[in-house]
Amino acid sequence: MPELRHRRRMLVLAICCMSLLIVSLDNTVLNVALPSVQQDLHASTSGLQWTIDAYTLVLASLLMLAGSTADRIGRKRVFMAGLVVFTVGSVLCSLAPNLEALIAFRMVQAVGGSMLNPVAMSIITNTFTDPRERARAIGVWGAVVGISMAAGPLVGGLLVDSVGWRSIFWINLPVGLAALLLTLRFVPESRAPRARRPDPVGQLLVIALFGSLTYAIIEAPSTPFASIAPPAAVALAALLGLLVHEPRRREPLIDLRFFRSAPFSGATVIAISAFAALGGFLFLSTLYLQNVRGLTALEAGLWMLPMAVPTFLCAPLSGRLVGARGPRLPLLIAGTAMTTSGVLFAAFEAETSNVTLFAGYVLFGIGFGFVNAPITNAAVSGMPRAQAGVAAAVASTSRQLGQTLGVAVVGAVLASGVGASPYRETFVSAARPGWWLLAVCGFAVLALGALTNGRWARGTAERAARRLESADVRDVLVAADR
Repeated sequence: MPELRHRRRMLVLAICCMSLLIVSLDNTVLNVALPSVQQDLHASTSGLQWTIDAYTLVLASLLMLAGSTADRIGRKRVFMAGLVVFTVGSVLCSLAPNLEALIAFRMVQAVGGSMLNPVAMSIITNTFTDPRERARAIGVWGAVVGISMAAGPLVGGLLVDSVGWRSIFWINLPVGLAALLLTLRFVPESRAPRARRPDPVGQLLVIALFGSLTYAIIEAPSTPFASIAPPAAVALAALLGLLVHEPRRREPLIDLRFFRSAPFSGATVIAISAFAALGGFLFLSTLYLQNVRGLTALEAGLWMLPMAVPTFLCAPLSGRLVGARGPRLPLLIAGTAMTTSGVLFAAFEAETSNVTLFAGYVLFGIGFGFVNAPITNAAVSGMPRAQAGVAAAVASTSRQLGQTLGVAVVGAVLASGVGASPYRETFVSAARPGWWLLAVCGFAVLALGALTNGRWARGTAERAARRLESADVRDVLVAADR
């Protein structure tokens, strides 16, 4: 790709950030709208779980496929296709006549979303070739997530209270169209010098694993065991299939050799744990504030600010700490804050008092603000440069999988606890096991942050990198001989 002038590079960054903004806003805005969706479409708790998880599940399944496809056929082309599909999916969501249609259209949105964020990051990486300028560009990219966290609850609450929940999908239309036209005009096309080969069997196994596991968890409270056993068996078979199939491929969808690196393995589990906590936290908080306290969507959005603002403020601080001292300290701060927040809700019923509710939200916001930056850093730590993009893609997939599982597990626990009892009377006690699960997720961030980022862990990353580099050299020589 030709070198672009500074102003053109900034414009490309802005266009990529527009795509991230609509995808990130879509999730935070929808959480505030869940009670309105529940009332209008007569949805059960599991139905609300599917409106969130249908999106994150498809996104997690297709992220790596979208990234490799963009490298092969052109990043600009795939990015534009993603904008079209996401925008069309948003319009369809706003017109959904029932819950089933909304879930299906959310999946359409996710197909488009899978072509946006990983491809946009690849465009940024190839546009900003200077390491320092690239680091600043990625910092701006990360700040957009914080903006969406802060603005999402307020925007969602205002739209739901004034126009209705369907309007939350309308905001994607002008932003998506503007980003599409600007991409067509200003973003240059680029491809990878040597794109990874597709792995259709691995892709199907990942979809089967994620989909069947999520279905089994969400439907467990309301479905007999005999009906849950088949999807659980499919999940187990898909996992075993991945463990057998992927090591045999020269260019697998998920390179299992990465997991010999302790920082990479730790980052993967930390990403799942942290984003499971986020998904469960937003799900429980939204339902409590509106369905138990009886707040409007806008009032609930205002109550979420004590969580969103620290996330926005701590994210850049975490990035600077990672650059100066590595990922360990930010992960320790994140794990401590998230664990304390979970315990505050689980052991002391923080939601029943305004003071403790505020403190619990602030602590979680601090923790989540510190956790995001070190995940990618730890995932690519010590990896060969040729493999860094794939390692980062696995970390991104882990984030989406974590959010999917968080909503699925916490929602299932809540549905099981509430049962047929009056919702407002039983919510706090029914939610307590869910809060304990979030505390466990926070402790996993703390423990793994300490264990997988020390001297021993860095040694495993260096050994894994040497093996990967040796294997890549052998593959190139074999290909040359042919």
